[in-house]
Amino acid sequence: MSPAAATSAETAVGLLAAGGREPIVSSSLGRDALRRLRKNRLAMAGGGVVVMLILIAVFADVLSPYTYTKTNFGRLNEAPSRDYPLGTDQLGRDMLSRMIYGARVSMIVGLGAQVIVVLIGVPIGALSGYLGGRVDLFLTRFVDVMYAFPRLLFVILVMSALGAGLLNIFIAIGLTGWVGIARQTRAQVLSIKEKEFVEGARALGAGFRRLLFRHVLPNALTPIVVAVTFGIPEAIFTEAALSFIGVGINPPTPSWGQMVGEGQQYLRSSWHLCVFPSIAIAITMLSFTFLGDGVRDALDPKLK
Repeated sequence: MSPAAATSAETAVGLLAAGGREPIVSSSLGRDALRRLRKNRLAMAGGGVVVMLILIAVFADVLSPYTYTKTNFGRLNEAPSRDYPLGTDQLGRDMLSRMIYGARVSMIVGLGAQVIVVLIGVPIGALSGYLGGRVDLFLTRFVDVMYAFPRLLFVILVMSALGAGLLNIFIAIGLTGWVGIARQTRAQVLSIKEKEFVEGARALGAGFRRLLFRHVLPNALTPIVVAVTFGIPEAIFTEAALSFIGVGINPPTPSWGQMVGEGQQYLRSSWHLCVFPSIAIAITMLSFTFLGDGVRDALDPKLK
């Protein structure tokens, strides 16, 4: 065995004993990333709002003063008041209650859609980058073709074929949103699979599955985590856009985009029908963006 192979093998032995990575270095990097994230005030503020939105979504049944379907035809399009802090809509339903339940829909779509995106994009990107050759060529061309489609128009096309509904929104966003994370995963795997610890593990006889799942993918998690963080607000905005044009969430289930779409015709007389849901969408998008920027900067090794 050559000196280089022996060195790689020795490195691999230590890495295999530590589960594929050096625990001291990984732990140190994790602490450094968390410390940098805590110093980023915008990221912490965005994270606080995200946690609050998740709690609102989870405890919507407790926090909501009324059910989102309860109507009061004697108080239609009423401006904010003591009884209805955010006013009522065109059917006399409490806007605050519908906003709270709308947060649940947004969080479910944002988080659930990313699960589907990761389950599709990460395996395709990992196999493309690790196997190379004709497999990489075929998968790369397929990803390029999918990337060429305008995403929002493709989502609308899928929703028009499947019909409105929460489950169909998951499918539509999952079928169209995995392209970016697949390309990032492929780029990371291409770089990591040539590292010395991977070559050493291969020299020791580690098989394809062990190399990919124990050595390559765990070291490619940083861009995946960042992509997921930025993908959540994108999915929320996509759902809002679909509900706005009437192909998203089925009424009477409330959605912020749906509420804006229904209230736009009353904008001059009942401004609150559009303004409050729009503010909720904007705050949610900004919060996830600030958090995503903070996570990206915290995980950037160049900042160490």
